[in-house]
Amino acid sequence: THDPAQIFKKMNGIKHFKFRVVSALGAGLVLIASGQGYDLERIAIPKGTDPEIGGLAYMKDGRIAACFHQGDLRIYDPAKKSWSIFASGLQEPLGIVQEKEGSFVVMQRCELTRVIDRDGDGAADRFENLCDDFGVSGNYHEFAFGPAISPEGDYFIALNVASGLGAITEEVRGDFLKVGFPREGFYRKDWKKHKGEIGRMFSRVPYRGWVLKIDARTGEVTPWASGFRSPDGIGFDDEGRLYVSDNQGDWRGTSPLYHVEEGGFYGHPASLVWKPGWTRNPLDVPVAELDSMRTRAAGLFPHGELANSPAQPIATIDPEQFGLPRGELIIAEMNQPLFARFLADDVGGALQGTMVPFLQGIELGIGRHRMSFDEAGSLWIGKIHLGWAGDEGLKKVSWNGITPF
Repeated sequence: THDPAQIFKKMNGIKHFKFRVVSALGAGLVLIASGQGYDLERIAIPKGTDPEIGGLAYMKDGRIAACFHQGDLRIYDPAKKSWSIFASGLQEPLGIVQEKEGSFVVMQRCELTRVIDRDGDGAADRFENLCDDFGVSGNYHEFAFGPAISPEGDYFIALNVASGLGAITEEVRGDFLKVGFPREGFYRKDWKKHKGEIGRMFSRVPYRGWVLKIDARTGEVTPWASGFRSPDGIGFDDEGRLYVSDNQGDWRGTSPLYHVEEGGFYGHPASLVWKPGWTRNPLDVPVAELDSMRTRAAGLFPHGELANSPAQPIATIDPEQFGLPRGELIIAEMNQPLFARFLADDVGGALQGTMVPFLQGIELGIGRHRMSFDEAGSLWIGKIHLGWAGDEGLKKVSWNGITPF
């Protein structure tokens, strides 16, 4: 077939496949190859390692730190093409930043953790709980994303709401709000009977569906903004503006990209229960009232074309290094074989912008989750699927000096 959409439709549900593109004429399909502006390199992952990467960070010494789904924090040395283990035992890490030599901050499912090598032997010997002031109910959908570092040096994280497709455990962390339905109805033994009354997505333990600000020195938490569903992408641009990409679903006609400001409400009502002074069941609030409260998206991803599940946004670097204007956003995408470029425009003090595809093609693959530019200007990409559509492994994209169309 010459239709890329049909190719991926036929591949739906197939977990393992190999193929080679021999022709893409007339398909509008751009392959990444020499002559197309960018070269692609796949990095070998150590045998026996689950190759799903939840967090990725370029280190000051030129190496790459990667958090793997199985719980390892490993470091890749591009010069030696070798891996070492810095830490193990992490719980579903979905983001990492390097603070300084020998110190990282990792977003685990349960907490934001500082992981430190105190004696300089290349392996962590101290784990500090920087923040766990958010709830965990045991629902499968309660992922935790980030951190992103603000220009002031504080950390910002984003928390999923729980899904009505799964129950909670009887032991939870944090307060459990009785909003419209008793707690017992959420337990596995009663959940199928009552899930229609609970809502498609819910937030019953603290700050599910929120973006939180965390003081990097004290760990003090400031609830920053609400109204999110599955905000896998969080990052700052060169102007210090915070962006969050959310995933399509209930209250999301298509996946949005938000410019997030303190106190904002971004449309998904489940998280409103944690707003100070709020006493109502979000399911009972009229749609018109919710609509009047929400901040519109800065950009919308056409579903099935530019994104199904957008992830991390990252600001572009100098054009001499990567071939794009500096300060644009590139947004990772889990299900489509491309990146989205966001071209921001300030209109009357509100940010909005254009979405265009970048580096689309089968060679790029799907599953892009976390990204980091190195000093030379190459973009490192960690892939994941977590049982949904996606991919796995580590890739590097480098501009070869040819100006792309």
